[in-house]
Amino acid sequence: MRVAVVTSFPRDCQAPHGGVEAVSVTLVKALARFPDLDLHVVTTHRDQEQVAVETWEGATIHRLPSASRRMLTSVLLHDKNMLREFMAGLRPDVIHSHDIYGAMLTERAVPQVFTVHGFIHADTLVSGGAWPRTRSCIWRWVELRGWAAQDRIISISPYVRELVSRSAPAIIHDIDNPVRAEFFDLPRRDPGATVFTASVINKRKNVLALVEAVALLRAEGQAVTLRVAGPVTDDAYGARVREAIARHNLHDSVILLGAQPVSAIQRELSQTSVFALASLEENSPMGIEEAMAAGVPVVTSNRCGMPYMVRDGESGFLVDPLNPRDIADALRVILGNDQLRVKMGQAARATALDRFHPDAVAVRTREVYLQAVRGRGAAVAA
Repeated sequence: MRVAVVTSFPRDCQAPHGGVEAVSVTLVKALARFPDLDLHVVTTHRDQEQVAVETWEGATIHRLPSASRRMLTSVLLHDKNMLREFMAGLRPDVIHSHDIYGAMLTERAVPQVFTVHGFIHADTLVSGGAWPRTRSCIWRWVELRGWAAQDRIISISPYVRELVSRSAPAIIHDIDNPVRAEFFDLPRRDPGATVFTASVINKRKNVLALVEAVALLRAEGQAVTLRVAGPVTDDAYGARVREAIARHNLHDSVILLGAQPVSAIQRELSQTSVFALASLEENSPMGIEEAMAAGVPVVTSNRCGMPYMVRDGESGFLVDPLNPRDIADALRVILGNDQLRVKMGQAARATALDRFHPDAVAVRTREVYLQAVRGRGAAVAA
């Protein structure tokens, strides 16, 4: 069975940019192990001058030049038409699109599977920028149109299923995102006072709330260090974070690491006490999955898709992301109890093994491909 996985795919698979690229690398590697799958990854790059083809881990990677610098025009016009033409020549048995690519491939000549990783219209409202409501409305129309054109949709979280099922007639399959297998085997050296987050620095990710929570703990005499792995993607927000660090004299307590490769993230998780993420809008953050796989307790937001990942009081705590005091209290409880950290870490890893291991996710995903092909064949025969 020839499968076209249409997604964001990095040039350096050891340094994926963002959750979708990280998921794509892990999933493709696991799927390529099935001998009955002829796996083709199709992706676009803004700095690509011509089509390039390579092989990686048993899959064929097709890198296409993006015709537009703006995401919206890519989805609606230039890249959309290019991808349709490329698919006609590739002739896959099933197309598995991810993220914005699902909004481009809306013709149903080939069985289609679409993994919804996020809601761009919701992210746009939270992130702000110019004309956020107008841009959010446009993106909502684009996303709804994309969902409606799919045969099958993979929901990575009950939060996704809830929103998508209101508008999409597709068959919905519940399959979590996969985490690299190496995260499940990391050695743990818990220092007892380190909080780690893997997150870009912008308004939606809400890193400032973590900084303020650390300031509260430090003012109370709590020994704690926050380590932040991720680039600044909003300069104005990044300036606010740095100003808060200076105002609270946290230069030794909050360490901004910048963008980090996978190997560095693994080192951080192997020697952290708690993983924290106070995002305002998320579906199923890879950072939480990776931390759980490593056996690290998690403190995260009590909204969107995050409560479906972390069981409050069992594998971590759910907190109000707009309340630094709530975050600080949760961190204090975990940091102050060695036995609780171990117990929560074990519960987190057990959940991750069942839901996030790449082998388990690949088996479930392959079955969706088979159902999609069989379903289309039965419909044609009828």
